[in-house]
Amino acid sequence: MLILPIKRKWLEMIRHNEKQEEYRALTPYYSTRFRKLFTYRPMSNAQTIAAIRAASSKGGIPVRDIVLRAGYSLLSPAIMVKGTLVIGKGKPEWGAEPGKEYYVIRIEEVEDIITDSKSYARDGDTPFHLIECQQEKE
Repeated sequence: MLILPIKRKWLEMIRHNEKQEEYRALTPYYSTRFRKLFTYRPMSNAQTIAAIRAASSKGGIPVRDIVLRAGYSLLSPAIMVKGTLVIGKGKPEWGAEPGKEYYVIRIEEVEDIITDSKSYARDGDTPFHLIECQQEKE
């Protein structure tokens, strides 16, 4: 599972199917994270980008269990997405800089997960479901 922070605005748009892509910079930081999606491990940033670029021409790399979380707390609103990972240019209305290439997660399926309804309660919002967590006994 890969957990990526996201602004609440984008999370809400994805959750309501208004935004179908999420963008991440072509940096070593994200290359390291997306490298985990391969059955083999490209060793460098350049190899990871080359592998994903090659897969992009064939439809991309299937991804699942990517959590987009609006904040860093375990109680922050979060969604789990499935889709494909490609390299391409993003849409400015969805937060991308014009003409810049990104890792693009093309979102095909969204599932609400993990949050405390109090952290999500705002007028007009529907709370995510609450998952009860049990603490381990020593």
